[in-house]
Amino acid sequence: MRIVLVGPPGAGKGTQATRLAEKLRIPHISTGDLFRANISRQTELGKLAKSYMDAGNLVPDEVTIAMAKDRMAQPDAEGGFLLDGFPRNVSQAEALDELLKTEGIKLDAVLDLEAPEDEVVKRIAGRRVCRKDSAHVFHVTYSPPQQDGVCDHCGGELYQRDDDSEETVRTRLEVYHTQTEPIIDYYRAQGLVVTISAMGPVDEVTGRALEALKSGQ
Repeated sequence: MRIVLVGPPGAGKGTQATRLAEKLRIPHISTGDLFRANISRQTELGKLAKSYMDAGNLVPDEVTIAMAKDRMAQPDAEGGFLLDGFPRNVSQAEALDELLKTEGIKLDAVLDLEAPEDEVVKRIAGRRVCRKDSAHVFHVTYSPPQQDGVCDHCGGELYQRDDDSEETVRTRLEVYHTQTEPIIDYYRAQGLVVTISAMGPVDEVTGRALEALKSGQ
């Protein structure tokens, strides 16, 4: 299957992308991973992307698209792929359509993870990270530490990252609504959108997504 995964920040896209890709036996292709891989390998695209990032500018669509094209051409993606974080806007979606058309393939579905905005804010703004080991992550509501502000694993101080603040989360949501959400209508016009609730236990959401993709509803 060839799938695009969309949803607001905090909807659990990263978690579901990994699980769905494993279940469907297709590669999980995320823009973040593409940037990191190209930059670490110092490819021409990586160097170009880094030049924009170092200058504090957004990486142009054509660079992102070129990276995605290169990744989708790899042997492990011949039988399908799951795109996470790309396309981010309608112009990228149009470019992806053109790219797939030249390869004689097309998308099978666009999986839209829905979550109420207040829940998204609660999920992200409630995260607390250990200063000693950032792999230790807690949540003030869903997985609180035994002692407030102290990591259960190493005793390090727990803090809220700047990009997890409520103000920043709401800004990220506004960017999503204005830039990325329009691709849902774009793909809905093509009959590709499958919408599911991102609420509930992770396993339930994964099962819901697999069933929806299977039935196309």
